[in-house]
Amino acid sequence: MVKIMNKKITFILVLALAACLVMGSASAGLFDFLGGGDDTVKIGYLPSDHDAALFVADAQNLYKEKNISTELVQFNNGGDLMTAMASGDVDVGYVGISPVLSSVSSGVPVKIISSAQTEGSGIIVTADSGISEAKDFAGKTVATPGEASIQHVLLSAYLKNNSLSLDDINESAMKVPSINDALKTGNLPAAITFQPYVSLGETDDNITELVDSSEIMPGHPCCVVVASEDFIKNHENTTKDIVAIHEKATKFINKQIEAGNTSEVVKLLPKDIVANEDAEADSLESFPFIYGLNDTYKANVDTFQQLEVDLGILNQTVSHEDLYWEA
Repeated sequence: MVKIMNKKITFILVLALAACLVMGSASAGLFDFLGGGDDTVKIGYLPSDHDAALFVADAQNLYKEKNISTELVQFNNGGDLMTAMASGDVDVGYVGISPVLSSVSSGVPVKIISSAQTEGSGIIVTADSGISEAKDFAGKTVATPGEASIQHVLLSAYLKNNSLSLDDINESAMKVPSINDALKTGNLPAAITFQPYVSLGETDDNITELVDSSEIMPGHPCCVVVASEDFIKNHENTTKDIVAIHEKATKFINKQIEAGNTSEVVKLLPKDIVANEDAEADSLESFPFIYGLNDTYKANVDTFQQLEVDLGILNQTVSHEDLYWEA
């Protein structure tokens, strides 16, 4: 009886393996049959509407339409997200260009698979900070999302453009949602942060945007979509689908904004990002949403890389071959 049962079990497993081979996914299918394995794509993101295309795609079930199971994982900053990618805990990420450049230059095996948006940050100050121009920052505390963030780079560039440096201020790394609270309570005079927190800050009469990042570096790259090289290698078709989904969601966002229907996009964003619907609409309309990796975009990234080299943040620029993957 035992031998007969063993033969039956072996026969069932052989059938399962054969079915998996027919579908072109033998190992994954067999692990699923045995109760193990996980085909879920883990996508990292920051609590920012810079990642609006991800949220729209998720809300509109664009991943499900392509039979892609996803898990969205929130991070406080881009440095933490890239650390998770380096350890294999995240497959795909919506993240700022700065931590990506630093990671790739350090040998982390990730590739940019699409642009996401440009600009979208700003320096905000309180009315009683005594800051009305660049020279007033000397000796003041300025919060950023951290040294790995693009906001850190933009602040460095702003100070350098005005004959100052980070040595002239007190830079404080903070969780972005906490920055506005610190400004409102008078515990912080200034910060450079990303949207929607710039627009949200301006809903308080005591907080104003002093400098938009478009004034510091017009058209600068900001968030991108990245994927680990391992994920691309093992899931090339899925990676292509994710790029196409990002493009479709971005086109939807731009169409709604151009038609004056920004509120339709706001409805699709996570509740923890939309603290104020009017401010959120203003935020979405304040910077460009893009997709793809055309030559113009790559040239802008090259310019930004050179800025980081000049500021001492990067030792050298990263080659296009090491930085990009295109379907």
